[in-house]
Order: sequence, then structure tokens, then C-alpha cells
Amino acid sequence: MDSIPTIDISPLTEPKTDAYEATVQRILEACTGIGFLSITGTGVAQETVDQVGQTTREIFAIDESRKWDQAITRENYRGYIPMGFFTPNDGSGNADKYEGYKLHHEVAANAPIRSVCSLYGPNLWPDEVPGAKEIILGYWSQLDRVADLLLGALETGLNLKPNTLRSAFQDPMTNMTLLHYPPQAADEAGYGIHPHKDTDALTIIAPDPVGGLEVQARTGGWVTPNCPPGGFVVNIGDMLELWSGGRLKSTPHRVVNRSGKERYSFPYFAVPRHDVIVEPLLAALPGFDRPAVHCGHWSAEIWRTNWPDETADDNTPELGTLQD
Repeated sequence: MDSIPTIDISPLTEPKTDAYEATVQRILEACTGIGFLSITGTGVAQETVDQVGQTTREIFAIDESRKWDQAITRENYRGYIPMGFFTPNDGSGNADKYEGYKLHHEVAANAPIRSVCSLYGPNLWPDEVPGAKEIILGYWSQLDRVADLLLGALETGLNLKPNTLRSAFQDPMTNMTLLHYPPQAADEAGYGIHPHKDTDALTIIAPDPVGGLEVQARTGGWVTPNCPPGGFVVNIGDMLELWSGGRLKSTPHRVVNRSGKERYSFPYFAVPRHDVIVEPLLAALPGFDRPAVHCGHWSAEIWRTNWPDETADDNTPELGTLQD
């Protein structure tokens, strides 16, 4: 499969119907083929997406010094990510050409889960953008519902027991990154984001009309998702590839912004609860040999190795970074 299909997922709200089964099969075909799909019929209003887009632009328009006041730290990977701060996790290549704002599953400062896993905590919400928390978390809750529908469809398509996947997303480590990519010159080397595979379970993103997202087809070339207005681009991450024994494909992708315009995006990354062990739920396909991973450890290593002076070690799971 060298093209990215568009699938209306509205039948997923009515299980045990012919339309449901047909939609599951189309999703499974896309996820075992190119590993990407565009979806419509989510029930998420375009007005909601537009609000999040406007909020994202307003956050990046905050005075530079104030953004630095809200910057991520090693102890709390939440808040502002400065332009060009992060290099690929394996330490290779040039810094990526974006600035970001990191948000995680919203947890109160006194939440009991913080006593068993230090990776949880409250987000930083900029005072300069009133309403940002309500707008983004409202959108987030709607994507939680979409992710649950897709995970349920994959349970059906892979012949897994109901809730085998979905139960792993109670108190999840799901996160979002608000992103701003300035335009790159036509002859400028490097990437908005380097070629990589997502290390989560499932990624959902509202496409920016500026474009720039490129997906590697099975033949090796790069294709651009053709997502209709009101739709979302979805891709399989390494965790679902591992859970499925290699059947679902975590596919390399990158961002290159040579549009001459500012590009903004706000991907949603579905990640299981901190104590979930991800390992094949089905017999692994021939040649697929990946060790089980602990979600909390994997997440901590991803965040740790984002820092330019940190490197992966023997205890670090595969982190998705790919060579050019």
C-alpha cells in the first residue's frame, strides 16, 4: 500500500452491524499496510479544531522571555520547548526546526497516582492565553473518545478479547505537543522533525493546511496524506506494532516546511498507563523480534534522551529515531 486511505469511522459507534465490520476491515487493512489513515465521521466539530489551532498560535505568540519562564525542565517535562532545542533521541543529526509546548494527561498536584509514578503531574497553562486549558482539554477528551473507538476496532480486527487494548488506557500517559514550524528555505538542510517512528500506541492529528507532513511508503518514497476538511490523520505507533506481533505497522514519517508559511500542529499521542507492559498479544510474525517494554520506563527514557547532553544506553528501548 503506497497511498493513505480515507475512512469514515462513524459506523464504529454501532457495533455488530455490517457497516461496523466493513469499517473495521478497512481500518485493519490500512494499519497493516501503510500504517496511516485519514478518518472522517469522528463527531469532532471543525469549530473545535479551529479553536485549538487559534489557541496554539496565541501560545507561540507570547513574549519570548515569558515562554522561557514556562520552559520544560528535566524534572517536569511540561511547558515550552525552545526552537531548535531537541536533537534526535539517538544523538545523531541536527536539531529539529520547531518550537513546542508539551502537555500531558492532566493530573492534580495531589493525585494519588503521583505517589507511585513521578512522571505524572499538572500541566503548565500560560496566563497570557485565557481559556487555553478549557479549550485544549475539551478537544483532548473528544480525541480520547476517537482513540477508544479505533482501539476497539483494532481489537475486533485482530480477534482480541474486548477491552484487551482499551483497558490499558485508564490513567494513561497520553500527551499532546503543540508545535510551531517556521518556513525552511528551499535549499535549507534539516527537518521540521527528523524521520522517525512514533513510540506511542496511536497518534491523531488535525492536518494543517500549510502541509509538510510526509509518510514513507513501503516502496521507500515519501507521500503526503490527503486528508479532507474536518478529518484527522491517524498513525500506528511502536506500541501497537509490538502488541500486534508486527501486524500493525509503525511507519516512518517526517515534517519539512518549505511552504513559505508558518506551520502549526497539535498532535495527540495515545500512551498506556505507566505500569503497562507492552508485549505481543498474538504470535509474532516471522522476523518480528522485539522485547517487551514497560510504558513508564519507555516514556521516561524518551523524555530523558530528548536533552542534547543525554544519550541512550543498554537499558533504553528503541526510541523511534531513524537515519536519513
